[in-house]
Amino acid sequence: QVHLVESGGGSVQAGGSLRLSCSHSRVTYDTYCMSWFRQAPGEEREGVAAIDGDGDTTYADSVKGRFTISEDKAENTLYLQMNDLKPEDSSMYYCEAAGPQSTLRAAGGYCYSPFETSTWGQGTQVTVSS
Repeated sequence: QVHLVESGGGSVQAGGSLRLSCSHSRVTYDTYCMSWFRQAPGEEREGVAAIDGDGDTTYADSVKGRFTISEDKAENTLYLQMNDLKPEDSSMYYCEAAGPQSTLRAAGGYCYSPFETSTWGQGTQVTVSS
């Protein structure tokens, strides 16, 4: 099971930028997907961005052109660069490892986990003020 720790959240004004980091234990399987999702209190979980082991990515429509997901495999770190932040981006952001044989869903920044083995960290709070 992959252990994940998110960091980099904070409070910024609209139009600002943040870079979230997710330090994780080494992924030992070749086919995998990792993602960032967000969930505000009382709201449903929302996919933000996902990346697979080949570096292919998908994004939620609401963040396309503003957010970039990337992975440094040597450092076992997943990133989410967030630019032009908006108040509606305010939420708790979580890093997810979707487990072995997981793949990108066609759209929306989600991973598909065939064995339902997803794990995620404790989250990092992002607050954007207008």
